[in-house]
Amino acid sequence: MEVGGEASTAEEAIRLVRTQEWDIVLLDIAMPDKSGVEVLKQIKREKPALPVLMLSMHPESRYAVQVLRSGASGYVQKEALATDLVSAINTILRGHKYISYGVAELLTTDPVDSEKPLHETLSQREYEIFYKLGQGQGVTQIADELCLSVKTVSTYRSRVLQKMNMANNADIIYYAIKNNLID
Repeated sequence: MEVGGEASTAEEAIRLVRTQEWDIVLLDIAMPDKSGVEVLKQIKREKPALPVLMLSMHPESRYAVQVLRSGASGYVQKEALATDLVSAINTILRGHKYISYGVAELLTTDPVDSEKPLHETLSQREYEIFYKLGQGQGVTQIADELCLSVKTVSTYRSRVLQKMNMANNADIIYYAIKNNLID
């Protein structure tokens, strides 16, 4: 196995995907300039057959199902063993999806209940704001971290509160803790 290239930004990753041929792309879900899920969708639009393995520091319950539905070939947590990562890469290179036991459980839990949990109705960016609010971060801190204006983050916060039928940040924190969505 050989690393053929490395990118530190979404723009650089997309440029590399466009200009070279790859067997597989390992893509971090948290990129400094753009959401990894957005980059995944762009890669899949431009090169639908190119397998993409998503890496994340977040638990599988947070993003795994979403990225698989967005076209990823697999999802591995950064804290996973090196052998798990190699296994995921080899599985994908053989033309299969890599689905860990935990992700398989998420994909098959309670198929009778088709109503989505409230947090699954949020867009990628809304969920990102929701998650950070759930950790107790303020709008200004989130804006600085995501390189967005305070007004933009406030707008996303308002959408989250409206979609989830909540009144304030305390409701978000309570929901996030109750549903084991924060670390």
